[in-house]
Amino acid sequence: MEYDMPLYRPPSEAYSLILQATLGCSHNRCRFCGMYKMKQFRVRKHEDFEKDALECARLAPQTTRIFLADGDAMAIRTERILKILKLLYDIFPKLERVTAYANPSNLLIKSMDDLKAIRAAGMDILYLGVESGNDEVLAKVDKGASRAEILDAGHKALDAGFPLSVTVLLGLGGREMSEAHIADTASLCSEMNPTYVSALTLMLGPFEDYFCKSMGPDFALPDKVGVLREVRGLVENLNTTDCVFRTNHASNYLPLKGVLSRDRDKLLEVIDRALENPERYLRPEFLRAL
Repeated sequence: MEYDMPLYRPPSEAYSLILQATLGCSHNRCRFCGMYKMKQFRVRKHEDFEKDALECARLAPQTTRIFLADGDAMAIRTERILKILKLLYDIFPKLERVTAYANPSNLLIKSMDDLKAIRAAGMDILYLGVESGNDEVLAKVDKGASRAEILDAGHKALDAGFPLSVTVLLGLGGREMSEAHIADTASLCSEMNPTYVSALTLMLGPFEDYFCKSMGPDFALPDKVGVLREVRGLVENLNTTDCVFRTNHASNYLPLKGVLSRDRDKLLEVIDRALENPERYLRPEFLRAL
């Protein structure tokens, strides 16, 4: 089996087998994301996917976790998703879960009956990119969904029975909109009440000049202390039930993990300690990555 590179997966899928059911992203216009810019979105032929899956089942029959790449497996027609899930659970006898990224628009398009059928067939965690809860920021970065649409998509996935992991992007509003970006993101996630909230720090690489210019003449990225203040704002203002908050992505300056309703004070204590002495506690730039 050969992957169509580049290949991405969430940090929590580090030990999962990755199988590409789609290539690229069906939206692929987010200004902050260069993951799939070199790929034209398409759903792979089932026979090609099946060939790869069978090869992996022969080589790694003890596989317990599978992540369906690329960025948009939930864009596949429901009948095909069910066919894929049946195949995987049939040929991997130890398989415990299958997970995938989810685009807000694709969750909204599918009926509740479709989502419940996909969940019943063995799809587990869905990873939903929230990025921001601020409509102005979402429009500027061409997210392709409004705050209300993202909220509806998250509620729909949760109501269908999926564990839901949402990602938010630190620094996406720049310095000028930092407070509004974090306040609105915290309120959206509080209202959604997902299973997990994961914060990533905006890293643009070669796209940085283009992104900053596209966001307006006054846009400037926050420094690492500004990013850490955003983390603090999230932890302080998220009002969720049994939600795990984490900053374990390699882009972040300070790795954190805790259940907010239980560990909020401890997390804030760690953050405040890092704010007092950032050079000691924050990850240096050369250790950060996408």
